[in-house]
Amino acid sequence: MRAPSQRRKLPMTPPPPTPAPRPARFGGLDGLRAVAVGLVLCYHLFPALLPGGFLGVDVFFVMSGFLITSLLLREYELDGRIRLGVFWRRRARRLLPALGLVLLVSTSLALAVGGDLLVGIKQQIAGAVFFVSNWVFIANGADYFARDTPELFRNMWSLAIEEQFYIVLPLLVLLLVRLRSRAARAIPLAVLGLASAALMVALSLLGADPTRIYFGSDSHTFGLLLGAAMAAALQRSRSSMAADPGALRQLVWSTVAVVGLGALVWLALTLAEGSPASFRWGFQLATVASLLVVWAVTRPGVWIGRALDMAPLRWVGERSYGIYLWHWPLLLICAAALNADLDWLVAPLTLAATILAAALSYRFVEQPVRRFGLRRALRLLVRPSDHTSRRRFVAVSLGVVLAATVPLTVVALVRAPQQSSAEAAIARGQEALERSHQLAEATVASGAEGTSGKGDSPDSASAGADGAATKGSGSQGSGAVGSSNSAETTRIAFEGGDLVAVGDSVMLASLPELEAAYPGISVDAAVSRSMGAGTEIVAELASQGELRSVLVVGLGTNGPVQPEDLDTIHRAAGTRPLVLVNAHADRDWIPGVNELLASYAEAHRGVVVADWTGAVTGVPDALAGDDIHPNPSGGEIYAAAVQRALDKLQSPSEAIGFALPRR
Repeated sequence: MRAPSQRRKLPMTPPPPTPAPRPARFGGLDGLRAVAVGLVLCYHLFPALLPGGFLGVDVFFVMSGFLITSLLLREYELDGRIRLGVFWRRRARRLLPALGLVLLVSTSLALAVGGDLLVGIKQQIAGAVFFVSNWVFIANGADYFARDTPELFRNMWSLAIEEQFYIVLPLLVLLLVRLRSRAARAIPLAVLGLASAALMVALSLLGADPTRIYFGSDSHTFGLLLGAAMAAALQRSRSSMAADPGALRQLVWSTVAVVGLGALVWLALTLAEGSPASFRWGFQLATVASLLVVWAVTRPGVWIGRALDMAPLRWVGERSYGIYLWHWPLLLICAAALNADLDWLVAPLTLAATILAAALSYRFVEQPVRRFGLRRALRLLVRPSDHTSRRRFVAVSLGVVLAATVPLTVVALVRAPQQSSAEAAIARGQEALERSHQLAEATVASGAEGTSGKGDSPDSASAGADGAATKGSGSQGSGAVGSSNSAETTRIAFEGGDLVAVGDSVMLASLPELEAAYPGISVDAAVSRSMGAGTEIVAELASQGELRSVLVVGLGTNGPVQPEDLDTIHRAAGTRPLVLVNAHADRDWIPGVNELLASYAEAHRGVVVADWTGAVTGVPDALAGDDIHPNPSGGEIYAAAVQRALDKLQSPSEAIGFALPRR
């Protein structure tokens, strides 16, 4: 046995670095996080119930700006410095583990489900990893408010804006702490926030794309900046505030919080997504309401803060980051995995899967990394000597998840399609349209007589289909063999040369099948065309004498339709019969559009509806992944719907006559 003096001395290890000071816990914010993530969940899972639930993200922005600035100012107050490396390392520990897990698992599940989920996945993952998703989506022309062509990681846009803010904010605070007064520190942040809010208004007034306004770091950072300004204004006053605020202050702060929460609920119930109102005052008012709530509930001792921190709300709030990350990709995966008959299961299944995934991620990934750091957490995970049976199970489970998802994600990146099925359907129609134009040009160049039907006189159609006549008027042309006085009708088999069609991308995707059913049909169709734009096109065709015997209009997918638009098209058609193709899409205005088309056709003689939505609903594989644009089989259904409408035009009730000129 060695003498004590001869014992080998162990090398001394340096003490661990003193962690950066953390601000005292703010009461009420965990519950407010639960409210914010609840708004977002309801907006995505049950959009009809809460059309303005997207404002939950702006509540998060205000809270994040307030909390992070409070942390930085408290660190400076206690230590006289701000350690940027420590701050950014803490942010990485907080954000990256859950983010990496979501990216790996969701991409692997999307690969298994297939379809359009992996379109653009390389750019999406790169944008998420480098926290520039918002600008990636802007550059790619993504539409945040469209549900038919969603990106798997669309929700990462807000995380990108926050992380960009976290990079810039400490640098700003380092400059602002040189100023003595709280007001001097708060004013520059408030000015920047007001400038961002004003830019959102200005871009909306200038007609900028809604997604550009919504995703822009310049136009949608005011919640973060104004939250930071409030933290700067309140930082010192908080430490000197009495723990017992007294009855009067309790009443004031509780009233302010209730008013702010009421304003948020009202906006969430009434504000329309992507509307001019949302950009010109909606987001700004929601930010003011959020500032009021955060200010009120974080006052020491206030009862409204304790009420928001009740156990269920606090539990959800602590896991709100994971819930936000998981819910969107899981929603798309569940929707793609379930067929149309099980659509009612998508929302509850997504909600259950989101809560489970967020809870597991929080317990076994996020918390260990935040507590020990990434490297130490990994060492603890892979060191068998320290494992209990539960730790061993967790280690094996995480190992299996990583071993499966990492290679599957690589495969997904390699096999990701360059084009969605909807884009492929539209491109197919565009190629057919270009071939049709080339054929027409070649015919003209060769000197052959055209068959476009130019110069058809509106008077050549039956007077019974006059645009001014309405059903039940009894106005019928003497030559209308289909009138009630006729014992027998002579039906006309319409040919392509009798038809001119004006439509949107749905008609464009159906063009090959329309041309197969009606060779020689004249089609003018384009992506994102509305009924308002269609009125101008029909009027121009009429003025140039290019309308044929029957006009087919397939518009309404891209926006609401006004009765005046239909009146304008009907007048331009003159006595020509009119076929209105209704719309099929998961968009708010579609039911109103289809109802208007049906009522208009019912009220006007010689106007009928081609029931495209009724024919295609529930038909497997008829539509592309967006559930809007037809595949080839869907194009056949579209052409058949037009055929049935043309047959209906020849019924005695329409009284259009059967003396149409033949080709």
